[in-house]
Amino acid sequence: MAAADSVPNALRALRGAADTIAAIATPPGRGAIALVRMSGSRADEIAARTVTPWPIAARVATLCAVRDPIEQTLVDRALVTRFEHGASFTGEQSVEISTHGGLVTPTLVLAALISAGARQALPGEFTRRAVMNGALDLAQAEAIGDIIDATSRAGHRAALETLDGGLSRRVLALRDALLEVESLIAYEIDFPEEDDGPIAPQRIREATTRAHAAITALLATAPSGELVRAGALVVIAGPPNAGKSSLFNALLGEARALVTPVPGTTRDAIEAVIDGRRWPLRLVDTAGLRETSDLVERLGIEVSERYLARAEAVLACGERPDDVASTASLVAAMTDAPVIRVLTKTDRSGSADKKTTGTIATSAETGAGLTAVLAAIEDVISARHGQPALDAPVLTRARHVAALRQAADELARFMETWATGTLPAPVAAVHLRAAVGALEELVGAVDVEDVLDRVFRTFCVGK
Repeated sequence: MAAADSVPNALRALRGAADTIAAIATPPGRGAIALVRMSGSRADEIAARTVTPWPIAARVATLCAVRDPIEQTLVDRALVTRFEHGASFTGEQSVEISTHGGLVTPTLVLAALISAGARQALPGEFTRRAVMNGALDLAQAEAIGDIIDATSRAGHRAALETLDGGLSRRVLALRDALLEVESLIAYEIDFPEEDDGPIAPQRIREATTRAHAAITALLATAPSGELVRAGALVVIAGPPNAGKSSLFNALLGEARALVTPVPGTTRDAIEAVIDGRRWPLRLVDTAGLRETSDLVERLGIEVSERYLARAEAVLACGERPDDVASTASLVAAMTDAPVIRVLTKTDRSGSADKKTTGTIATSAETGAGLTAVLAAIEDVISARHGQPALDAPVLTRARHVAALRQAADELARFMETWATGTLPAPVAAVHLRAAVGALEELVGAVDVEDVLDRVFRTFCVGK
């Protein structure tokens, strides 16, 4: 048992590729319906031992009885759908059982399938099989995880574009362009005396220059892609009791931070995501900025300073105009992000009369100025990163960025050696082959087991 447990998940999944797997695909808890999935070459055989009636028509939800294969006791009456080989998500024979919800029923249905011969699926194993069977490429598979993890409409839309194959088509077009250059060089090496004459070096240079420019353009989407995936970091900064937590709660539309009249209440950063019109926003309520001898409060202020260093936008808050100006001056030394000046608590007598040009007057109590704050945040982020182009491929994963950077670097090395003629063509072409390999790894056109393991070990079991 100890030896088996030491086998990496990737190798274990590879050895069990012929198994029929099953898992609960919906989260545990109280609900109306749960889904149990089964996939593999024995799916029909196992279903025949547990589901009545069987067989049933393919791709038609049918009300069936699910029974324990050993005791033949009724487990549930559920809607069962059968998918034939090549017509399912995984590309294999598959059965999906929509059971009653809760904890007990789907667990008993899964136990019945395992008793009948199925194996508990590993995390991401259904999607992994879809990749291995050619139903999806690796970038599309990752997009499924991004859809599940999306916290905003922008992130969801970008993931759908990738799932639809937008990124894959662009990467494969780049790969084909490099393969064409590689074939030209191979032709020149293998048939130097052909009647057509040697391949013009300019033709090679132009083709590689176009490909390098296209890779660079795709890499340029990475910063905005990261914002779409994780949200743009927006830090609320100001002195203690400046109304930061009240503003945070008001912008969220719900109470997420403790609001008290005691200075220094917020001792740590509190994050929440707002689904903005253009960008998802990671709003952070931070500890009040001030000099203090309190160790715990000092640690909270240090956390605030770290957030400020990484911010995409900062709300410099204060109850009075001079507080706002002081905060704006203080945070400007801690960040290169745009600073938006926000006057808080303007519902209080006389506060609204003190607002100054370039400062947004707000009230957490009345809601005044909140829409203007959100619009200002999105404006400064768009000014830094442009409008999010969610209908075109964007890079949202570090793996994609690393693969494209490797491709760009290898292609640049090839272009340098080709231009100077410092290396023979077969040696220079090694860089071209490495660039092609990096693009192939991105979409999974090559079987790289450790890459597959890194991707799918983060998936939930039912995917």
